[in-house]
Amino acid sequence: MVVDAAARVGGIAANAAEPVEFLHDNLRIQANLLDASHRVGVTRLLLLGSSCIYPKFAEQPIREDSLLTGALEPTNDAYAIAKIAGILGVQSYRREYGRSWISAMPTNLYGPGDNFDLEKSHVLPALMRKFHEARVSGAPTVTVWGTGTPRREFLHVDDLASACLHLLETYDDPAPINIGVGEDVPIAELAALVAHTVGRPGVESPDHARTTRPPHDRRRPGRPSVVSCRDAVGAPARGPNR
Repeated sequence: MVVDAAARVGGIAANAAEPVEFLHDNLRIQANLLDASHRVGVTRLLLLGSSCIYPKFAEQPIREDSLLTGALEPTNDAYAIAKIAGILGVQSYRREYGRSWISAMPTNLYGPGDNFDLEKSHVLPALMRKFHEARVSGAPTVTVWGTGTPRREFLHVDDLASACLHLLETYDDPAPINIGVGEDVPIAELAALVAHTVGRPGVESPDHARTTRPPHDRRRPGRPSVVSCRDAVGAPARGPNR
């Protein structure tokens, strides 16, 4: 059994600055792993994709059949194309060699071992670091990229792990399946929650010059075989979503 959670990942700035690396590195990772797994006869493989595979303005909540129905978010299209290629790779091994391999698309993740680099991390760890450092230094304001109005869905990595095990035990279909909780939160509200949690309830200073991503990216969690991460883990998923 193999779970492919390997990827070159990053936030807005990293994806915009290094599209070649995000495209080529992820294509190589997936091609090498799928090829090696086939050669040694791996019977069950789960490839984890990304929410960015879906069109920028996909209907909300995002369904799996939204894939390839519209233009991608341009700031991370190279990464998205690589992950879409991974999904096609899984489907191709199923079709040509009869492999019982599957792919799943988690929502935005957070948890232990996250990347807190301000130029390369995703939004939640970046906010955690900014507000923690402001609390330590006594800075009067914290700069938050964008307008704060886009909404995002979040899932703890432990809940994702439980969902992955559930899928490996119950799901066997060529179509990718979403993993999420079906609830989202505005970035401004998320920033306020982080500020309160770290004990620094100060003023956020929005940076409107920074890229604002799609207004929503909430997934419709799962097709009929897996309704949501809540069902997979047997309890409400933890997280900052309302």
